[in-house]
Amino acid sequence: MLATQEATHGVKCTVSQRSGCRLTSRQHHPEDTVIMLGDHGIGGGGLTVIAGPCAVESREQMHRTVSALVEHGIWIIRGGAYKPRTSPYDFQGLGREGLDLLAEMKREYGVKVITELTCPSLLGPVSRVADILQIGSRNCQNYDLLRAAASAGLPVMLKRGMAVSVGEWLSAAEHLMAHGCLDVILCERGIKTFETVTRNTLDVGAVAALKLETHLPVLVDPSHAAGKRELVLPLAMAGVAAGADGLMVEVHCDPDSALCDGSQQLTLDMVPELVSRVWALAPLQKHGESG
Repeated sequence: MLATQEATHGVKCTVSQRSGCRLTSRQHHPEDTVIMLGDHGIGGGGLTVIAGPCAVESREQMHRTVSALVEHGIWIIRGGAYKPRTSPYDFQGLGREGLDLLAEMKREYGVKVITELTCPSLLGPVSRVADILQIGSRNCQNYDLLRAAASAGLPVMLKRGMAVSVGEWLSAAEHLMAHGCLDVILCERGIKTFETVTRNTLDVGAVAALKLETHLPVLVDPSHAAGKRELVLPLAMAGVAAGADGLMVEVHCDPDSALCDGSQQLTLDMVPELVSRVWALAPLQKHGESG
């Protein structure tokens, strides 16, 4: 546990915050946090599905993908304008042009947008378009970036670092909250282990543990955990069964031609089954549809 209660003579109880995670702890905030975006909420028993391409690549790609997602009740669109890639020779995103295309999707389809903030200098242009700022796995413990993100006045999705423990992850979330961002979403995206059958190992146990330890919404990214589109649905269902408040899934209108991570992006015709299966499973975990 993050905190313990110890009885002493003449004192009803003392609370020992061993990890320093006060604001993220259920002892500080017993009720689930629900993050409102317009009329919709993330957390608190609802199930939210966020979907979209790994990267914004073109106007045609975004219109084809977003229009299909909206038809299936998905109202938060993901898409990277800036992509911190492992290799310097891989596609790094369209940058400002990508942000402009995300803004166009918001105007055209009335959706909300989540996109990644990669450095403090980009906070202005990214926060003018984003409804949720994403802090990626590589930047989970980049405290200067966390402080900058907290200053934007927007919800922040904090992805778990690929080699970061649950305690360290919550400490990173504490940095956001201590600097004024109380609307924090945690996203489990798989961690590095010896196993190679999937891209990363989805830590379903961490999802269940977090629902006990913190009041913050917890989402699962089955795409980065799977690395293969055929495995995304079963991992998504596992995350929901463990208590996740939602999913963030990669979807592309033509994933075999995608400029990054094509193998893990769902095709458009795979979306209806994903949506129907996870929303059918959700009520069994005391969820209700929130999209």
